[in-house]
Amino acid sequence: MTDLSASPSVKDGLAVIVVAAGSGTRLGYGMPKALVPLAGRPILDIALESVARALPSARIIVTVPAGDTELSAIAVAHGAHAVTGGATRAQSVACALAAVDCATTYVLVHDAARCLVPARVTTAVVAALAAGERAVVPVLPVNDTVRGVDAQGHSAGTVDRSGLRAVQTPQGFDADLLVDVNRQAGLLELDDQGALTPVNRVADPEGITDDASLIERFARHVPVTLVAGHDESFKITRPFDLVTARAVLEERAHRAVADHVPD
Repeated sequence: MTDLSASPSVKDGLAVIVVAAGSGTRLGYGMPKALVPLAGRPILDIALESVARALPSARIIVTVPAGDTELSAIAVAHGAHAVTGGATRAQSVACALAAVDCATTYVLVHDAARCLVPARVTTAVVAALAAGERAVVPVLPVNDTVRGVDAQGHSAGTVDRSGLRAVQTPQGFDADLLVDVNRQAGLLELDDQGALTPVNRVADPEGITDDASLIERFARHVPVTLVAGHDESFKITRPFDLVTARAVLEERAHRAVADHVPD
């Protein structure tokens, strides 16, 4: 594994935004998704542990729902800073960007719902940034057959999946670049004192589904570099995803025990 902690530019200038303001409606627990228990622990607790394991010196900012106290307490327990998110994911990221120190060099944006991301995915993103890339996204090949659909809901034919990739997080960016595209998108503005302020919007700009989408829309001259993602970096969205996540944690626990059993 690459030792990124030895690089002052990475160690002192890296911030990680963990998006945890989602409602979790599809999970059906009646609580914010990041509070839903996974193997007896809130999803956010596991997500922050994963980030800290990969990047122990990074500054972490967690977006939480308005009026939250529980997720904020989890963030503080991990040495992170909690900020109230917005009505959408993009607006939540903008709220966190407004709280990022102006000396920050790189920003990673990560979904708390991808709480099982292996450390090697996160360090691969940071390594690419440290090597000079300005926008980095972990991806996986698409294994399923994919079909297009016409306006009537009929099959429009099989899509060539060789040119498709499933996108994951954390996504990494040059900090100034990410701020700039958020301003161009109308998600951030400068107040009278010159400080970044999030803009309340009814909806996100059309076609913006992740942070890399902002780069592709508002900074087309900047290539988005792809690095290898991991199957365990899946997003917990539906109840079955919790079943899968529990299985991953159980397998990790078994491997850890096996690694410590003497021959």
